[in-house]
Amino acid sequence: MKKTILGELEELVLLVVAASTEQMYGVPVMEQLQLHSGRSFTIGAVHTTLYRLEEKGFLSSSVGGATTDRGGRRKRFFALTAAGATVLAEIRTMRENLWQAIPEGKFKLLGQ
Repeated sequence: MKKTILGELEELVLLVVAASTEQMYGVPVMEQLQLHSGRSFTIGAVHTTLYRLEEKGFLSSSVGGATTDRGGRRKRFFALTAAGATVLAEIRTMRENLWQAIPEGKFKLLGQ
């Protein structure tokens, strides 16, 4: 079976949704991305990534009720799927294996 490759933003968005104990929608995802990465993201890029991950089957979504604080607009909430959890576990294993493959002391040789 072919391995799934995710872009950096896709991986980060999946991690943010997986780490949340609350229902997640675009704005809190964007805020958590900025908090943890120290980088700026547009809401458009976050929404595009959320929908792309849903199309790939790594997230599912449902529409919540309308609220007065959003002018009656409803929020689309995203949740991690079993396939999303599997791909995150595969990525974690791959990254850990690569880190373990770095020879001991290599960073010292490079002045780190």
